[in-house]
Amino acid sequence: MKHRIVVLGAGYAGAFSATFLARQLHSDDFEITVVNAEPDFVERLRLHQLAAGQDLRHRPLAEVFAGTGIRLRVARVTNLDVEHRTVTVADGEGIDRLEYDTLLYALGSTIADHGVPGVDGHAFHVAARPSALRLRARLDELDEGGKVLVVGGNLTAIEAATELAESRPGLRVSLVTRGELGGWLGAKARRHLLRAFDRFGITVHEHTAIVRVEEAGAVAADGTAFTADATVWAAGFAVHPIAAASGLAVEPNGQITVDRQMRSVSYPNVYAAGDSVFVIGDNGLPLPMSCASAGFTSMQATAAIIGDLTGRKISTTSLSYVGNHISLGRNDGIFQLVDGDARSKSWALCGRTAARVKSAILETAAWSLRHPTFGRPSHKYRSATTQEPSPDVVAA
Repeated sequence: MKHRIVVLGAGYAGAFSATFLARQLHSDDFEITVVNAEPDFVERLRLHQLAAGQDLRHRPLAEVFAGTGIRLRVARVTNLDVEHRTVTVADGEGIDRLEYDTLLYALGSTIADHGVPGVDGHAFHVAARPSALRLRARLDELDEGGKVLVVGGNLTAIEAATELAESRPGLRVSLVTRGELGGWLGAKARRHLLRAFDRFGITVHEHTAIVRVEEAGAVAADGTAFTADATVWAAGFAVHPIAAASGLAVEPNGQITVDRQMRSVSYPNVYAAGDSVFVIGDNGLPLPMSCASAGFTSMQATAAIIGDLTGRKISTTSLSYVGNHISLGRNDGIFQLVDGDARSKSWALCGRTAARVKSAILETAAWSLRHPTFGRPSHKYRSATTQEPSPDVVAA
């Protein structure tokens, strides 16, 4: 009987991990199933563009996985039973239960509402494609001078505000943040950020905490009311509660607690990658939820899975975080380097060149899904119980 590997989620971490495993493990010994709520690979880091009215490249997962032998199951994960090694999924045809021998959990994250009333019922967000499309539809309804309020001061909030302001100049975009806009950036990068906001005509309200979202706007802790035709919630991310409910050891924020190889500390046949995992980086600090972290953790998780199942030596992937890359519309951006303590350095790449670099990084990330072994050995490994390993080489 084949060893059953189930991958939950097909975002940056899950899709890359699945294709890499499929190209490294012999299909006679292993069966890989990917469960994802959508039939397409969604470039989450471009969803603010989708919301702004731009059309993104269509990337069906069936095409991404073509020729790999991966089984794609388009369904929502509703429950995980780590004791009995089963995953419950739901689709248009009903509820099903999948069994696994090895599980890679890569369900990612969604918005963190921080317990603020009205976020779920009245706010829009860009953390998933359906929600980004709902925001797009709402913006299409607005007349010249319509008001859009972006709540948050992190990278997603900055990118959403600038993208909307550039793509829809007839709207009046404002941003409210509980801290200082770009306060973590170096002086050069922050000056560039503030100039961009001025250029786009985005109004900024700093040191303001939103405590309630309503149909016509939001209310701050000091009672200030911000009227808006659309409120975009971009105040951080939270992981899905499925891992915590399953009995896996998790951190207070719900991220899965793992060892250095991305194995669950409570169930070693469960691995985690991407936003779902809590791991300390090479700088001694937790890796942030990001595309870069998805790459590091998926490479380490797949190396551990292959090593554990085939007896091969497990390589160690660097978990270094070098900086933040921020889009400011289509033709502007910032790349801010950080030091070993995750503090911004004085140097930063700004302007059109930074925007081009980020665009190239995102294109490379999407391309790597079909070519996960590019520049790396790609031998087909047999199970540790198989007597004769296969030396077959598969092209990246």
